[in-house]
Amino acid sequence: MSAPAVPGLQAAFEVAARLGALQDHGVTRAGHRRVVPIVGGQITGLFEAEILPGGADWQVVRPDGAIEIDTRYSARTADGGHIYLRTFGVRSGRPEILEALLRGEPVDPAEYYFRLGVRLETSVPALAVLEQSVFVASAIREADRVRYTAYRVT
Repeated sequence: MSAPAVPGLQAAFEVAARLGALQDHGVTRAGHRRVVPIVGGQITGLFEAEILPGGADWQVVRPDGAIEIDTRYSARTADGGHIYLRTFGVRSGRPEILEALLRGEPVDPAEYYFRLGVRLETSVPALAVLEQSVFVASAIREADRVRYTAYRVT
């Protein structure tokens, strides 16, 4: 009997999402809720697209300080096709590092953990194959944007 293949990672696309001002919603039944608007940006790699304003990251800050990431946003290709992206993941690190990120200070990405699962949905026939794969990403939080490289799990 053979074993399942060990998954590998294949670089697929890069995302640079511009962010609006953080909205602190306070403590809700889900936890400390924050919403960060996604106001634009670019996607390059397997496809090229402009990130459209109107998406957001609906975060929950857990009691241990880790931040649960839950983003939903759209992008448009040059020929007018749309891609819907959804990410889920976690950003964690020492309290002083997370506080520095919150203040918009530059922090070495090696000082914190920021990983995502990425799901894509599209009506563009040439990109439909992307819906048949699993993507993971390693992300960087900067003062006014998030950047990540998404990898197709092989």
